[in-house]
Amino acid sequence: MAKSGLEDILPLSPLQEGMLFHNLFDDEELDAYNVQVFIELEGNTDPERLRRAGQALLERHANLRAAFRHEGLKRPVQLIPRRADLPWGEEDLAAVAEEEREAAAERIAERDRWTRFDLSRPPLIRFTLVRLAPGRHRLLMTLHHILLDGWSMPILLRELMTLYTVHGDATALPRVRPYRDYLGWLGGRDRDTARQAWTDAFTGFDTPSIVAPDRGALTAAPERIDFSEDEAASAALTRFARSHGLTVNTVIQGAWGLVLSHLTGRDDVVFGVTVSGRPPELPGVDTMVGLFMNPLPLRVRLRPAESLAEFLRRTQSEQARLIDHQWVGLAEIQRWAGSGELFDTA
Repeated sequence: MAKSGLEDILPLSPLQEGMLFHNLFDDEELDAYNVQVFIELEGNTDPERLRRAGQALLERHANLRAAFRHEGLKRPVQLIPRRADLPWGEEDLAAVAEEEREAAAERIAERDRWTRFDLSRPPLIRFTLVRLAPGRHRLLMTLHHILLDGWSMPILLRELMTLYTVHGDATALPRVRPYRDYLGWLGGRDRDTARQAWTDAFTGFDTPSIVAPDRGALTAAPERIDFSEDEAASAALTRFARSHGLTVNTVIQGAWGLVLSHLTGRDDVVFGVTVSGRPPELPGVDTMVGLFMNPLPLRVRLRPAESLAEFLRRTQSEQARLIDHQWVGLAEIQRWAGSGELFDTA
């Protein structure tokens, strides 16, 4: 990428850095950080107009054009080219027998989902429009998670549909708060205070909570098991949480801590939790597109003398003391804790 073609050179967020090195060192595996979204379109769909809307998204959000480099550098960087052309493909399945059409569409999606991105060659996002029948299309948007998080996805999809209706005219949308503003905020954090807080949180912890030590490389798509709880149980859970000054999130986390204690045979366990990572003091952060989320370790210690409610309140209080330090990357926290991998469940 020629320097004259660059718009910006930016640092990485902690999670972006972790994803980059995962991609480099596990290049023979399936990349679990590939993300795919389906958009079902009914009625008349103009493929060229939709492609222009996708291209306008790339031009509107500089960080969607990012390439990630580390060779010969002390710290990796993301390079923002002035322009990147949207990878666009079309597939027509209208002539396929109706009973075979959905399976054919799923094969197209599966192949696209697991085609790896080269993180050094932007953009790390691609679109495929599948024509299923007259007046029925499916748009596949596949991207690498290093670009954005789940919070960003509905923002991006709303913008895509708006840009489609206005023929790609980005002036119809409000001005973007750039992702670089968040990276600047990260650079201004007090690292010494954060180090002390996380070090204190893991004082005395000496055994990682590993449930599947021989899980091996990811060579097949992860399995998914869906379940739901009925309204009565959900309402009872909410009442219990409120009556004890707890969040439902704390109750669920405490429950998993109890399960993990049983699985490992230890009363001091750690598992992963995910936080939004969007600092409320950064104006407009709730409408920004980018990777803000952060995986963090949550330590749970069981004390036999405590009631369930006391255990949950203490766990919630211990978490609250770390809220101001949730921006720190997991790899750094693990170094401060004096350990490698702390957990393998979340």
